[in-house]
Amino acid sequence: MASNDSLLFVYNADSGFFNTLADIGHKLFSPATYPCQLCAITHGVLAERGPWRDFVASLDLPCEFLHRDQFVERFPGNGTPLPAIFRLVAGEPRVCADASAIAACTGLEDLQALIRLRCVRTTSVGLPSHE
Repeated sequence: MASNDSLLFVYNADSGFFNTLADIGHKLFSPATYPCQLCAITHGVLAERGPWRDFVASLDLPCEFLHRDQFVERFPGNGTPLPAIFRLVAGEPRVCADASAIAACTGLEDLQALIRLRCVRTTSVGLPSHE
């Protein structure tokens, strides 16, 4: 794998204090309609889940986390539906887990398996395997 590869996790939520407060309210009062399954799985109402933090720390790739507005600013024109997980190869995002794959995850174990399969395991040329 190329030494500059990394994983980029992009939440379907905007950054900022007031957006965070709105997200907390949405998770509390209408969790079934919360628009970011990645956040719903990896975070409780107020903080990142410990097992998720441990999983990310165990990965052999650097990981970066962005909110929707930060992603759009950094990669204008990338219309990938969010949330999504990308493999950054030479600084370019390549989808390894799209919004529908993340939405199919019913919990942290499913998400971890998805990441191991599609985002971490690579083919012989260093690109994510989609087996």
